[in-house]
Amino acid sequence: MKQSINLAVAVTVLVIVVTACGGKKDEQQQAPPPPTAVTAVKAEKGSATYYDEFPATVTPLLEVEIQPQVAGNITGIFFQDGQRVSKGQKLYTIDPQQYRATYDQAVANLNVQKANLNRAQKDANRYNVLAEQDAVAKQLVDNANATLEAAKMQVAASQASIEQVATNLKYTTIHAPLDGTIGISQVRLGAAVAPGSTPLNTISSDNPIAADLQIDESQIPRFLKLQNQRNVLQDSTFVLLLPSGQPYKYPGSVRIVDRAVDPQTGTLRVRVAFPNPDKQLKPGLNGNVRVKNNTGQPQLLIPYQAVTEQMSEYFVFVVGDSSKVNQKKVTLGARINDKVIVKNGLNEGELVVTEGTQKIREGAKVKVSQPGQPGGPKLDSSNRQTAAK
Repeated sequence: MKQSINLAVAVTVLVIVVTACGGKKDEQQQAPPPPTAVTAVKAEKGSATYYDEFPATVTPLLEVEIQPQVAGNITGIFFQDGQRVSKGQKLYTIDPQQYRATYDQAVANLNVQKANLNRAQKDANRYNVLAEQDAVAKQLVDNANATLEAAKMQVAASQASIEQVATNLKYTTIHAPLDGTIGISQVRLGAAVAPGSTPLNTISSDNPIAADLQIDESQIPRFLKLQNQRNVLQDSTFVLLLPSGQPYKYPGSVRIVDRAVDPQTGTLRVRVAFPNPDKQLKPGLNGNVRVKNNTGQPQLLIPYQAVTEQMSEYFVFVVGDSSKVNQKKVTLGARINDKVIVKNGLNEGELVVTEGTQKIREGAKVKVSQPGQPGGPKLDSSNRQTAAK
């Protein structure tokens, strides 16, 4: 009997011990994890001055191909390739001999027709006087008047012929149609040329010169506004980046906004003019035009490193009540140095996690420290994501 009592007591003690151990284990399993150390900053509004870049090609504001208007051989070249020329300056001559001979022949023919007209005029006058005296047949009078009219028409035709051959003779000397720089001549002395053949040369204006860029149709109002302000903009709103990456020293202004959007690409051509006194810019040069974008209104800015990308969408972690984080989807604007504009999805003053985002998830509890404070997480390169521009 005594042994049975002792056995029951032992079993009871064992159950109590096991239960106590199990309870401690459950308590350990249910204990919340410690807060994750992160760095966070407040989303604040600030200056939103930044630059958009557009690929551009340098092009002259005016460019003319020199085409021959008459056929013949080149007998004179009166410039140096690549030199600056002035409007009206003589550039080429085409052998004028045949055109001068044709002109002389036309002048002689006109003189003959004028002589015929003079004789016909006298005959008509004489017959008309006799007709008044009823001393000549009416048919002779009519014939004299008809001959006079024919002579007048012959003179008019000869004058028109002279104008034509005079024009051809004039075209044997080719002058510069504008001030600018002439290129390398495509013909040499003695070369045969004709209308519709290869251009003799090209002249382009070079100061000012332009850069053509293509803009999205959504930006048309912005560039129209800049075009209207071109006479008051004297700052670096438009900066041309040369192929070397160096900025061109003179700022530009919008000169032309094209008349229509390309239906295939949805883009519009804009021509930005730049001073070119040193002739540093040459047609065909490729570069980028940097356009200042300043809305004049403060924009909501956060550190660029706070943004994470998931399936082409952008998110940030915001520290809320009880030090718990919530993931918010945001719409981004342009990146400005180490910050990025937030257009939608975030409010001013909200606390945004900047370092440690790879260690937390929705609803996690965090311990926040300011950037640069001890105890904050070390920046992991995996935390940097690509934000939309």
